[in-house]
Amino acid sequence: MRLVFMGTPDFAVPSLEALVGAGHEVVGVFTQPDRPAGRGRQMKASAVKTAALALGLPVFQPERVKTPEAVAQLGRLAPECIVVVAYGQILSPEILALPPRGCVNVHASLLPDYRGAAPIQWAVIRGERVTGITTMLMNEGLDTGDTLLRAEYPLSAETTGGEAHEALARLGARLLLKTLTSLEAGTLQPVPQSGQGSYAPLLTRKDEKIDWEAGSWAIHNLIRGLNPWPGAYTTFRGEGLKVWRSSPPPGERFPGKNYTGVGDKQRGSGQRVAGSGNSDLTLTEVAGGADGSLGHSAGEVLRIEGDGLAVRTGDGWLKIREVQPAGKRRMPARDFCLGRHGEAGERLGL
Repeated sequence: MRLVFMGTPDFAVPSLEALVGAGHEVVGVFTQPDRPAGRGRQMKASAVKTAALALGLPVFQPERVKTPEAVAQLGRLAPECIVVVAYGQILSPEILALPPRGCVNVHASLLPDYRGAAPIQWAVIRGERVTGITTMLMNEGLDTGDTLLRAEYPLSAETTGGEAHEALARLGARLLLKTLTSLEAGTLQPVPQSGQGSYAPLLTRKDEKIDWEAGSWAIHNLIRGLNPWPGAYTTFRGEGLKVWRSSPPPGERFPGKNYTGVGDKQRGSGQRVAGSGNSDLTLTEVAGGADGSLGHSAGEVLRIEGDGLAVRTGDGWLKIREVQPAGKRRMPARDFCLGRHGEAGERLGL
């Protein structure tokens, strides 16, 4: 099929490479303009631009794809279909109507849930047990077009946002090829989205801050959902501290959601977490009683162990295993604490 590809980050690269590998005629690649990056603020090409040039494909980088010049360029390329994977710009009605087979989007969620810019991270943060990929025909709404194909991807209690990102990028590439084959054959029936759905907005600095008053599972899910980017953070002695890894709360089932509808949380019916390495510190010891009356404050370091720090949360405790102080490398949480002569009783988040 004669295609124009639109995408920007590394998530889109497997889809572009799959299209070329399958023999599709990619007549143009649209990606975001080069941007300054890093401490030196040197101009950096997008991952898609780098991949497209390596594949010998023509690259276009309009600041705004809606301009008459960009629309005219698309018209000259005359694609049968435009494929969009995490491009980062909204397509105008004129562009959506241009290709005879429509504009096909690869979205990293099971629509209508997690429409928006950060579906992978929010699915992990909100404790989903399943996410996936949806291909859809784009319309003028935000991820509201008719769906084409869907594929699920399971999330465990320890899956990080980065691990899900890599797996879903590969899954998206495979589902895209299936989608285009079925579109060409005329065997694919678009299905309108039903239900209210949910939204996965861009992450803000506020979203990334650990609230130690929250429950242990909520904090654990935040930490793994923001690993490896942008990272959950707290403070230690008033200085910023990234928290990269924690262990699932011990002896509890993963209270994740079943993907059977928006907010359909099935507490107590998930997989049991084993091997969390939380030693012999029990919730009763931490809380000072079964009624939850606490002798410790949220964020307090309760115990320094060989594989991490036991930290008080809003409903129990959580083992923190890997951290990164500002300007330093990642390191085991225990090594960080001992290197600062930290002791049980100190508090994170102050």
